[in-house]
Amino acid sequence: MIEARAEHVGSLLRPPELLAARDAHASGSLDDAGLKRAEDEAVRGVVAMQELAGLKVVTDGELRRESFQSELTAAVDGVEGASIDAWLWGRWHSEELGDKEIERPAQMAVVRPLERRRSLAAEELTFLRSVTDRVAKITLPSPSLFANLWSPERSREAYPGFDEFMEDVVALLIDEVRELRRLGCSYVQLDAPHYPLLVDPVWRAFYERRGWAADRWLAYGIELDNAVIDAAPGVSFGFHLCKGNQDSRWLVAGGYEQIATPVLGGVRADRLLLEYDDERSGGFDPLLLVPDDRLIVLGLVSTKSGRLEDEGKVEARIDVAAELVGLDRLALGTQCGFATSVVGNTLSREDQRAKLELVCRVAARVWP
Repeated sequence: MIEARAEHVGSLLRPPELLAARDAHASGSLDDAGLKRAEDEAVRGVVAMQELAGLKVVTDGELRRESFQSELTAAVDGVEGASIDAWLWGRWHSEELGDKEIERPAQMAVVRPLERRRSLAAEELTFLRSVTDRVAKITLPSPSLFANLWSPERSREAYPGFDEFMEDVVALLIDEVRELRRLGCSYVQLDAPHYPLLVDPVWRAFYERRGWAADRWLAYGIELDNAVIDAAPGVSFGFHLCKGNQDSRWLVAGGYEQIATPVLGGVRADRLLLEYDDERSGGFDPLLLVPDDRLIVLGLVSTKSGRLEDEGKVEARIDVAAELVGLDRLALGTQCGFATSVVGNTLSREDQRAKLELVCRVAARVWP
């Protein structure tokens, strides 16, 4: 199992040079090789930043991706209408920035049987391992995160039933984690921000309109997650939950109580990375349902704002959680990524670095 006590969820702010290269590539003024050079250079930069901050687990920042979940449709044929709004839709909230609503793309759907063209993350892993001697973490989406790509109206010719579609999604992700293991990957994280949405009545109603009762949906989703985890013995798995993180905004508020038993108690990941940066996340009591052999990464440091947390208050919150589950079962991390898509959160790269240094500094004091 990965032993690190300081960790971040995965995504990092895209450097301006990389965003400019992406725009140039989209316009046709930069070729594929030029974009690849820009991506490689950006990854070298964020790896060096993480190492200097003191992290023992590093990522490539998901810098090659449009969104943390976009690699499935980037690497696999069969889906139409998956523009960037496919990963951003929803009603987003912020007391400071104001609310923002993005419509779900009407034509987004799987319309042909999924056909893999390339690996989702093999390139990310091989390059990342070539530029660091730290633990290289690769993030992948939870399989059921792609459930809304299946449309009763548009998908039945390719997949007469929803379960048949999900079987192919799971098969792709199982192949992926096995390939990552073959390439030397020791740590994979599954991202599942869709489960905490069920604490909100509006999102529960959305899933139920699609025929998925909340309890059945959670049990089904965790079964698929565990199938992916079980496919790569010897690899440590993380599992991340949050309640929306985009453009420094959030989707829902509420504690984990409603989903704690099936999710926190049921997923067979080694490390649970949980959002706990403010009062929206509720209290620590649901941690009592986490099996004793899991490590809990408390996401106490926000990626939504550049304001630096009070280190004493962060340590005090760790102490509160430790009273419930024991200090040896805890670690410290960020509440989510800094840029779950190319949009990114509204803080600077200097703020990002300072946040990661704070995580490492506090962790070193709490777990010397």
